[in-house]
Amino acid sequence: MKTTTALWLVLGLAGYVLLPWYETDAGLLDPAFLASYVRGELPSGLAQLLFHGHWWLAAPLIGFAGSLAVLLAVKAQRPAALGLVAFAAAGLTLTAMQGLLIIPSGARVLSLPGTAAGQGSMGLGALLTFCGLLFTVTTGISGLGKGRGDAFVCGLIGAIFASVGVFVFYPVSHVLLRAFELRDKTGYGLSEFLPRLLSSDIWGAKCLVFAGPCGSGTNSLILALMTGLGTTVLGLAFALIFTRTNFKAKGLLRVLTIIPIITPPFVIGLALILLFGRSGTVTNLLADVFEMERTRWLYGFWGVYLAQVLSFTPIAFLVLIGVVEGVSPSMEEASQTLDADRWQTFRYVSLPLMRPGLANAFLLGFIESLADFGNPLVLGGNFNVLSTEIYFAIVGAVADPARAAILSIALLFLTLGVFLVQRRWVGTKSYTTVTGKADSGRHAALNPGLRTACYALALPWAAFTAVVYSMIAFGSLVKLWGYDHTFTLAHYARAFAIDLGNGLRFTGSAWDSFFTTLGIAAISAPLTALIGLATAYLLVRQRFFGKAAFEFSTMLSFAIPGTVIGVAYVLAFNFPPIELTGTAIILVIVFIFRNMPVGVRGGIAAMSQLDKSLDEASTMLGANSFTTARRVLAPLLGPAILAAVTYSFVRSITSVSAVIFLVSARHNMATSFIVGRVENGDFGVAIAYSAVLILTMLAAILTLQFAIGQRRLRRTNRLEAA
Repeated sequence: MKTTTALWLVLGLAGYVLLPWYETDAGLLDPAFLASYVRGELPSGLAQLLFHGHWWLAAPLIGFAGSLAVLLAVKAQRPAALGLVAFAAAGLTLTAMQGLLIIPSGARVLSLPGTAAGQGSMGLGALLTFCGLLFTVTTGISGLGKGRGDAFVCGLIGAIFASVGVFVFYPVSHVLLRAFELRDKTGYGLSEFLPRLLSSDIWGAKCLVFAGPCGSGTNSLILALMTGLGTTVLGLAFALIFTRTNFKAKGLLRVLTIIPIITPPFVIGLALILLFGRSGTVTNLLADVFEMERTRWLYGFWGVYLAQVLSFTPIAFLVLIGVVEGVSPSMEEASQTLDADRWQTFRYVSLPLMRPGLANAFLLGFIESLADFGNPLVLGGNFNVLSTEIYFAIVGAVADPARAAILSIALLFLTLGVFLVQRRWVGTKSYTTVTGKADSGRHAALNPGLRTACYALALPWAAFTAVVYSMIAFGSLVKLWGYDHTFTLAHYARAFAIDLGNGLRFTGSAWDSFFTTLGIAAISAPLTALIGLATAYLLVRQRFFGKAAFEFSTMLSFAIPGTVIGVAYVLAFNFPPIELTGTAIILVIVFIFRNMPVGVRGGIAAMSQLDKSLDEASTMLGANSFTTARRVLAPLLGPAILAAVTYSFVRSITSVSAVIFLVSARHNMATSFIVGRVENGDFGVAIAYSAVLILTMLAAILTLQFAIGQRRLRRTNRLEAA
């Protein structure tokens, strides 16, 4: 314990004594930064305390001095651990409080001597100081025997708690606090909160008895339940075809399965309109051939539901394919040995073992439906849902942040409710199917009836997906989609022109946002997967106080619409103590914590199948928790890793609602560029750019799949003879 503590204290002291405490305009390796640092123009926290009158920066010194004294003077482990936790926690708390309370002049919370000028945003020195104190606390907690005395486990819990607190709870609280704001703007209170939260325009249920429209909350609940169920059933059908049949065109089917999640915003809705709108291709065909009346059925519940199932089925598939693969053939063989047929084996053995994957796939589909605002915005018509109501409350002609906050809380209640139901349905049963024992069996093939049902459900859906995306490809190659279908490449030339006259120059209008988007996605995707799977490891493999609340907190940023997250980040990180707006860092951070829950749910589903005896065997052979996670568990989590990296990479490229408020002139994103083209009526360039993004992401996904490879749980992955 003492060696680990000493290393963290050295790191924290280096940040406090050597590095600039406040944020600088120049980068760490910038010559201007080095020159300013040498001239003493970028003082450290200790220098600010001693020479610039920032007495409040003595707070970290309390933690460091007390921890060093304990480390040197106290020999017994438990008293030393208690002392480290007390002093480091005190230093950490006081340092955080001074950052929140002493802010720039004109916005001061406290009026204390020497604070009139305030202080700037925290920089690298402050970051290392916080890390040093935080991990000193977690190491001390491990010394008290918590987390089985493992410093790695306690440190991981502390790091994720702190990250979620700073980048989820802190910004979201800025928005949700507005829910308690009184109508006359005179203060905050509960007198108006409950009546507005429980109002009939949110929870009205007249549509259930065909007596009128439902409230936006009721609409969202019905839509989310239907979408969660539809995506889970389709995802399971595709997963069974891939793992339990000898279907010949699996490669093509996989492309059609995952391609909807790599589609930029509004494109699916636009394609559906051109297929099924009043003047759509299919609508005209049915009207001409069968004399069917042209209707607006697409603009409402069924249009939004169709678009959401098309958009979110790939998420269910990515979660479920690893779970279906993980079911042990030996259990299926034992069932058949006891004279069960293939349907009984699937119904009573295989399907129950898939329950964690089914529950997590449904939860993700439910939450994605609640948070989606692109599809309801394009296809909703008079069908109002919470996400679009929140969007218009923020960016409408008459902004109403208080109403947006109340609607966000209503949305969170729905998420919390289905989360608790999901946990109860999964229960505390064991779903372990992967142990350390050898397994050379083969998966049982599906019985003919179930195989036919999977084909009948999945293959027409894949064909429908192909039709939708052929329309997108067609739209990028004609002058004006829906009006002038003359072939042209002008849209691609405008967006992605390259000048070879004076060297290689990217002159197209889309190149800048294209390279920026790929760079940010490449950085955020592996970090998202790492944090998500680390969180899943803690939730499945460790026991600690507040575990259920911690699990729900990881879903918070996923459940709230991206528009709210974007506004929350602007409100929270546009001024000290943490000032990030206008930088690429804020885009990376919002993608990490917005997409992390997919890695968490996929990791939980996959890790629930791994027997804890694997961890115990590794520990008995002398490995610590970090080595066990890296050398034993990670190789068995290939599908979960692939799902997390793929989804986070794709969503970093296709997300619009969360970043529309965070992009800047220096860091413009592809989705922001596309939305700008759509708003200007330049649909050709927008669709051409979308087509290029789809091909780029498809190539990246196939590369990731090849790099991560297929998980081998047994000597053969072949099916038994059908």
